[in-house]
Amino acid sequence: MIANHFALGRAPAPLRLALMAAVSLSAFAAASAASAADAPTTAATADAGATVQELTVTARHREERLQSVPMGISVVQASQAVSQNLNDIADISSSVPSVDFRTSASNKDRTIFIRGAGTISTSPGVEPSVSTVVDGVVMARAGQATVDLLDLDHIEVLRGPQGTLFGKNASAGVVNIITKNPTSTVQGYVDAGVYESAEYRVGAGVSGPIMGDELEGLISAFYGTYGGNVKDTFNGEELNGYSHEGVRGKLLAHIGSNLTLTFAADYTHSTDTTPTGVWVSPNREAYPTDVVTLNPTLAALLTAQGTVPGPNNTQVSQNLPSSVHDDNGGASLQIDWDLGKGYRLTSITAYRDWKNLQLQDYDQMSQAIAGFPQVADTGHLAFHQGSEELRIASPKDQFIDFVAGLYVLKAVDNEIYERDDLLVSGATTTPQTGIAHYGTVDNNYSLFGEADVNFTPKFRAILGYREIWDDLSFYHFRQSTSPVAVTGIGVNFAAQGATSTAGYAARAGLQYDISSDITTYATFSRGYKGPAFNVFFNMAAVNTPPLQPETSNDYEIGIKSQLFDHRLQADLSLFETDFSNYQANFTQEVAGGLTTNLINAGTVTTRGVEGDFIARPTEPLTLTADFTYDDAHVVNFICPPGAASSCFINGQPLPFAPAWKWHLEGDYKVPINDVWSVGLESDYNWQSKTQYQLTETPDTVQPAYGIWNASIGLLGNHNGWQFRVLVKNLTNQHYSPYIAYGDEGGVVRWVPRDNDRYFGFNVHKDF
Repeated sequence: MIANHFALGRAPAPLRLALMAAVSLSAFAAASAASAADAPTTAATADAGATVQELTVTARHREERLQSVPMGISVVQASQAVSQNLNDIADISSSVPSVDFRTSASNKDRTIFIRGAGTISTSPGVEPSVSTVVDGVVMARAGQATVDLLDLDHIEVLRGPQGTLFGKNASAGVVNIITKNPTSTVQGYVDAGVYESAEYRVGAGVSGPIMGDELEGLISAFYGTYGGNVKDTFNGEELNGYSHEGVRGKLLAHIGSNLTLTFAADYTHSTDTTPTGVWVSPNREAYPTDVVTLNPTLAALLTAQGTVPGPNNTQVSQNLPSSVHDDNGGASLQIDWDLGKGYRLTSITAYRDWKNLQLQDYDQMSQAIAGFPQVADTGHLAFHQGSEELRIASPKDQFIDFVAGLYVLKAVDNEIYERDDLLVSGATTTPQTGIAHYGTVDNNYSLFGEADVNFTPKFRAILGYREIWDDLSFYHFRQSTSPVAVTGIGVNFAAQGATSTAGYAARAGLQYDISSDITTYATFSRGYKGPAFNVFFNMAAVNTPPLQPETSNDYEIGIKSQLFDHRLQADLSLFETDFSNYQANFTQEVAGGLTTNLINAGTVTTRGVEGDFIARPTEPLTLTADFTYDDAHVVNFICPPGAASSCFINGQPLPFAPAWKWHLEGDYKVPINDVWSVGLESDYNWQSKTQYQLTETPDTVQPAYGIWNASIGLLGNHNGWQFRVLVKNLTNQHYSPYIAYGDEGGVVRWVPRDNDRYFGFNVHKDF
């Protein structure tokens, strides 16, 4: 239980300090609430404009004050994303301490983590642990959620299991993306950005009435391109860049006084030239012995190619430049029907389609020698999903208020993956090819509801439940030109299978409002993520049994407060989440080629404290401080058959779970005259060392680092113009967002956009 782990005498020092801070803040808040009515107005509180902005969220499928929702929530506003050049969830993760992001060469391999929990797998037969939802539509696969953020209104990061109210894969949390709605008056905007290293972005949108008050519309589009910051010395090209373009539209129809229809559609095409790794070292360091295994053959090959491996290497030599091409789009129809007396019926019908083509230089080399064959991968993915959510919400001013409904989703994935080897033996080269056809069908059904039982206007209970049914099936057929396994290619294989399970998610808790500005809560939540199949190119007989569903038990206590006449917003929460049958990747080799296996890894725990603080001491100045301390570690790892003894990793940290992560931000706006103001903005993001692999290898750890960004802008007070000069990574701090073992040896890194300091210029115009 959380009380046992967080007892002051036995908790880690950071948790003891946080717990004492939470108790002190609660006592101070209660005293402040009791005396607020009697406090005289002073000169220090006379500045009525110096208050923290009040935010509204839809975390429980209805509009509520952020400060009244009994859960940990982080909010990123559209204005923050624009001013700081945050274009996707990978960028957003830098400013939200509870979120981490695993990058890769292809969108299908990228993953979101919340509080140290997330699912890494290329298999289409597994759900992510973190659900991404766009305007009420669940993205069934993590790769669908990695596209650019277009027409963003705001993002809500819901921390901890959220399965009672969100349709699928929310056992660790939810990233809830809300885009802009059409407006009743004609409005529009234009954005443009120019940055070092040939990065350009432009976006525009227009919104307004089409048929008076009955029909409103919105359409927007964007284009972005970036040359890259990794040099391919084989052909002189720049890699690690992108070309993205997309469009989004919405129609909002008002039928009578009680019926609203919202039709939305979007499409994005993207090309990324992310390499499959940049060399850090030809050698490897073993866990737990720390013994370094030298690889002189790989070292000599890198030298011959002119590649100097290292922690800040930004050069590769690849004869097949890796690239990934994505087409991602869909449409939805939301119907909101006011039934009278405060009851509202909502239906969201949606269809999503995603196609992915990836070309990867598996061997990460430009020449083949004995022991290091040339290997090229080509993957085709075709995925689509259809979903329906129907829910009813009651009015808030009654003894029991609730949201209840049903959810149905069908997701179909079909993939073709080809791997071509060029083997070298003396003066002889031998080509070998493996081609696999595989896919999955996932049917998900659920009934859900969550209610507040309002014993008094200040004291209530929270009760929620979701019953979940999953039907999951797969097929797999692989043919190889070699009768035996060769580098990265298994022998011929064919299989199919299916599983059906039922499970549940739940929530229970208590909430007490000390005042209208201060609330406290304690909740228990049970998360559920359905069964899985490990379906991938090198699938073998050992992979055919289904993985058990992943479940999580979460305990959270928190306080949310606004103090000093709303000049300070201070939120603290303590949490513990215990996962059973944790679905995770385990590394193995196929004939000398690296691959991974999805397994039920056993039990893991993530527990810690989160703080979110916003201060507005004067009207021009806003200060923000957010932090997470997260002790995320393996409790009992279940080693798969045939694993080495080094797989005993009990007590070791989970991947992508730094113990500490901070985000500090300041925003200062000074009027020059009635027309213009100067805006100064700076943010600093710091995190402690991070292990990137569940194998706990010492050479896949990113040391602690901090990134400092700043900007200065000329802002129109009433004319809608904004001109801003920004600098990213002011101190030129190099780091790696991901480190892994190379497919045929050594260690490789991924290079972030802000690996080096760069400058840019943004212009924005509202009209």
